[in-house]
Amino acid sequence: MDALDAIHSRVSVPRLVGPEPTVKELDAIFKAALRAADHGMLRPWRFLVVRGQARNALGELFVSAVLQDDPDTSPALIDKTRSKPLRAPLIVVAMASIRDHEKIPEMEQIISAGAAVQNMMLAAHAQNLGAMWRTGSLSYHPVVEKGLGLSDKEKIVGFLYLGQKEGRSRLLPNEKVDLYFQEWEG
Repeated sequence: MDALDAIHSRVSVPRLVGPEPTVKELDAIFKAALRAADHGMLRPWRFLVVRGQARNALGELFVSAVLQDDPDTSPALIDKTRSKPLRAPLIVVAMASIRDHEKIPEMEQIISAGAAVQNMMLAAHAQNLGAMWRTGSLSYHPVVEKGLGLSDKEKIVGFLYLGQKEGRSRLLPNEKVDLYFQEWEG
């Protein structure tokens, strides 16, 4: 699949199953992340790969965060929270790893980490794999940040779920670019 086909046809795939991507597929996905736009070549990102039984540990970390906020959380919500990392055979936790720099603000570094995730999604799609970028309140929860070993200068930009597509991909409508792009004439 060429680059424009991948960009124009990529959709998020919420239903993912095993097997997890191969070593070769993951290598291509990870290399794509490292080609993201990166002002000053700061490499303002870090990634954790979560697979196998580590997904269960991530689920328990999520439950700890939920219970800290509400010790009376229902058993049904606890079970749902615990199972979130099991929605795919492999998860990449993407973090912006902010560097102090006099010319490159934090916002640019966070955007760069987001661009790395987008590149990974495109690389997965180009290999006919499914990907879903998930966030939510647990992405910003101090219990989750501490449990994953984030430093004070790191922020989770998302959990990238990767696997084989289950079912048909949804079709997105063709957007009219004129709705979003206008000429500025000064």
